[in-house]
Amino acid sequence: MPPSSQDQALQHKHQNLRINGERLWQRHMAMAEIGAIEGNGNCRLCMTPEDGEARDLFRSWCEDAGLRVKVDLAGNMFGIRPGTDLSAPMILTGSHLDTQPHGGRFDGVSGVLTALEVIETLNDANVETKAPIAVVNWTNEEGVQYSPGLMGSSWFVGRLSDADILGATSRDGVRFETEARSRGYLGDQRPENFDIGAYYELHIEQGPILENQDRQVGVVEAVQGLRWLDVSVTGMDAHAGTTPMDQRQDTIQASARILTALNDLGHEHAPDARISVGYFRPLTDGASTIAGQTEFVIDIRHPDKTTLDNLTETSGKLCVREAEKQRCSADVAQRIAVQPGIFDVTCVGHVESATRALGYRYKRMASGALHDACNMMTVVPSAMIFVPCKDGLSHNVNESAKPEDLAAGCNVLLHAVLASAESV
Repeated sequence: MPPSSQDQALQHKHQNLRINGERLWQRHMAMAEIGAIEGNGNCRLCMTPEDGEARDLFRSWCEDAGLRVKVDLAGNMFGIRPGTDLSAPMILTGSHLDTQPHGGRFDGVSGVLTALEVIETLNDANVETKAPIAVVNWTNEEGVQYSPGLMGSSWFVGRLSDADILGATSRDGVRFETEARSRGYLGDQRPENFDIGAYYELHIEQGPILENQDRQVGVVEAVQGLRWLDVSVTGMDAHAGTTPMDQRQDTIQASARILTALNDLGHEHAPDARISVGYFRPLTDGASTIAGQTEFVIDIRHPDKTTLDNLTETSGKLCVREAEKQRCSADVAQRIAVQPGIFDVTCVGHVESATRALGYRYKRMASGALHDACNMMTVVPSAMIFVPCKDGLSHNVNESAKPEDLAAGCNVLLHAVLASAESV
């Protein structure tokens, strides 16, 4: 996509403007000290003491940068830099600070810290913008401590109610409302208090494509759709030592065959299909008992809605068929359905124009993972920027990104945000 005349004008005016890569990296290392775990990883579950400490540090950095910090009912944090036009909608950018239990230093965190670095770079260069620019830390993106994931942004766009948020219960049985208030992050702001003109989110790719193709930046133009199927396979509990092999109704055996067939189905629709089972639980723990019931969840993803629907239907039928072969039955119910989405053409154009102007090697691509941007894209023009991560690892203590790749992505974010904010 060729750059617009506005992009060209902005790139000429600020063509030498670059972020402070050393400051950005040091912020990552400072944040990584909070909730540090063995192996250079991090554990900062939503609204735990570690998350509260990370939020406090982020708030202090925002205030040092002259930003006004606001917190909404879901605990989402907004650091706002005013613009020259009081009527202009803000340009929002950010991600999340919470992590997986054995997470890394970059998933989510990089999106928040690069957003803050964009604002600090504008401060350093005394660049004013017509529109306000704000950095956001979304609450409970990971969905570990509370369910569902993308919780803060889901509430913000109207997919969850106030009661859903306040009444959500942690793995320890504590209500979100109680925990957020104790940390000082149960705010009174509501979505209608924020007039947003565009949203940008930088994230590590969480996959190997950019690294394998020697690309510095991913220009994300779409996001895969998602289906979760809850599967319950029912047979009969029996004694492992006395029940003949040809008389068993073994749900673990039936489930194993289902999992193999699902894996084959995914390979048949390569390279875009993703079919996985990450949760698997027999409802017996006896070593000498044949399991009469087993439950698991199928995660199905594809960027094309028709193909995604077909894969979902085929997976359900496959479960029933393979279970029956083992004298068992399978009940399949859909828990989650997220449609594939296309990011805003103008915002994606700003990202691509900035990437080209800065001379970075890039790839237009779809996101295989869900992000807060998947919610925001339903209500405001949105786009995403990916940077490579070593070996494609994420949700892993060995998750790693290079300082120069983070700086490249942040420079792209800077110029894309400037294009949307109509720098003056």
